[in-house]
Amino acid sequence: MGKAKSNGNGRLEAAVAALIEHQATFVAQLSVTDRRLNEMERINTERFARIEVILMEHSRILADHTRILGELARQVEALRDAIRDKIGFKSTEIRQDGVLAESCY
Repeated sequence: MGKAKSNGNGRLEAAVAALIEHQATFVAQLSVTDRRLNEMERINTERFARIEVILMEHSRILADHTRILGELARQVEALRDAIRDKIGFKSTEIRQDGVLAESCY
Protein backbone atom coordinates (compact mmCIF):
# COMPACT_ATOMS: atom_id res chain seq x y z
CA MET A 1 0.00 0.00 0.00
CA GLY A 2 2.88 2.28 0.61
CA LYS A 3 3.77 2.22 -3.06
CA ALA A 4 0.26 3.11 -4.22
CA LYS A 5 0.18 6.05 -1.88
CA SER A 6 3.59 7.20 -3.05
CA ASN A 7 2.61 6.77 -6.69
CA GLY A 8 -0.56 8.86 -6.14
CA ASN A 9 1.42 11.63 -4.48
CA GLY A 10 3.78 11.71 -7.44
CA ARG A 11 0.95 12.28 -9.84
CA LEU A 12 -0.50 14.98 -7.60
CA GLU A 13 2.87 16.69 -7.35
CA ALA A 14 3.27 16.55 -11.14
CA ALA A 15 -0.22 17.97 -11.61
CA VAL A 16 0.44 20.79 -9.13
CA ALA A 17 3.77 21.55 -10.86
CA ALA A 18 2.03 21.65 -14.25
CA LEU A 19 -0.69 23.89 -12.82
CA ILE A 20 1.89 26.29 -11.39
CA GLU A 21 3.74 26.38 -14.71
CA HIS A 22 0.54 27.05 -16.66
CA GLN A 23 -0.50 29.70 -14.18
CA ALA A 24 2.87 31.45 -14.52
CA THR A 25 2.54 31.39 -18.33
CA PHE A 26 -1.01 32.75 -18.09
CA VAL A 27 0.04 35.57 -15.76
CA ALA A 28 2.90 36.51 -18.10
CA GLN A 29 0.55 36.56 -21.09
CA LEU A 30 -2.00 38.54 -19.11
CA SER A 31 0.63 41.15 -18.33
CA VAL A 32 1.51 41.49 -22.03
CA THR A 33 -2.19 41.72 -22.92
CA ASP A 34 -2.75 44.42 -20.30
CA ARG A 35 0.16 46.48 -21.65
CA ARG A 36 -1.19 46.18 -25.20
CA LEU A 37 -4.70 47.12 -24.07
CA ASN A 38 -3.40 50.15 -22.16
CA GLU A 39 -1.43 51.28 -25.22
CA MET A 40 -4.48 50.88 -27.48
CA GLU A 41 -6.61 52.86 -25.02
CA ARG A 42 -4.00 55.65 -24.97
CA ILE A 43 -3.82 55.74 -28.78
CA ASN A 44 -7.63 55.74 -29.11
CA THR A 45 -8.01 58.51 -26.53
CA GLU A 46 -5.52 60.68 -28.43
CA ARG A 47 -7.16 59.86 -31.76
CA PHE A 48 -10.67 60.71 -30.53
CA ALA A 49 -9.41 63.95 -29.00
CA ARG A 50 -7.99 64.95 -32.40
CA ILE A 51 -11.25 63.95 -34.13
CA GLU A 52 -13.28 66.04 -31.67
CA VAL A 53 -11.09 69.09 -32.37
CA ILE A 54 -11.60 68.60 -36.12
CA LEU A 55 -15.38 68.21 -35.70
CA MET A 56 -15.59 71.36 -33.59
CA GLU A 57 -13.67 73.28 -36.26
CA HIS A 58 -15.99 71.92 -38.96
CA SER A 59 -19.02 72.94 -36.90
CA ARG A 60 -17.61 76.44 -36.54
CA ILE A 61 -16.96 76.65 -40.30
CA LEU A 62 -20.48 75.41 -41.11
CA ALA A 63 -22.02 77.98 -38.77
CA ASP A 64 -19.93 80.70 -40.41
CA HIS A 65 -21.00 79.55 -43.88
CA THR A 66 -24.65 79.50 -42.79
CA ARG A 67 -24.30 83.08 -41.55
CA ILE A 68 -22.62 84.17 -44.79
CA LEU A 69 -25.29 82.50 -46.93
CA GLY A 70 -28.01 84.24 -44.92
CA GLU A 71 -26.32 87.60 -45.47
CA LEU A 72 -25.95 86.91 -49.20
CA ALA A 73 -29.62 85.93 -49.48
CA ARG A 74 -30.62 89.23 -47.84
CA GLN A 75 -28.28 91.16 -50.17
CA VAL A 76 -29.71 89.43 -53.25
CA GLU A 77 -33.23 90.27 -52.08
CA ALA A 78 -32.24 93.90 -51.50
CA LEU A 79 -30.53 94.04 -54.89
CA ARG A 80 -33.60 92.60 -56.60
CA ASP A 81 -35.80 95.21 -54.92
CA ALA A 82 -33.37 98.01 -55.82
CA ILE A 83 -33.34 96.94 -59.48
CA ARG A 84 -37.16 96.84 -59.57
CA ASP A 85 -37.31 100.32 -58.03
CA LYS A 86 -34.70 101.66 -60.44
CA ILE A 87 -36.39 100.43 -63.61
CA GLY A 88 -39.92 101.08 -62.33
CA PHE A 89 -41.03 97.49 -62.75
CA LYS A 90 -44.78 97.00 -62.76
CA SER A 91 -46.38 93.64 -62.40
CA THR A 92 -49.86 92.59 -63.31
CA GLU A 93 -51.93 90.97 -60.63
CA ILE A 94 -55.32 89.32 -60.87
CA ARG A 95 -57.61 90.45 -58.11
CA GLN A 96 -60.05 88.12 -56.45
CA ASP A 97 -62.84 89.50 -58.57
CA GLY A 98 -60.92 88.56 -61.75
CA VAL A 99 -59.95 92.13 -62.72
CA LEU A 100 -56.36 92.82 -63.81
CA ALA A 101 -54.60 95.31 -61.60
CA GLU A 102 -51.14 96.84 -62.09
CA SER A 103 -48.89 97.45 -59.19
CA CYS A 104 -45.41 98.90 -58.87
CA TYR A 105 -42.70 97.06 -57.01
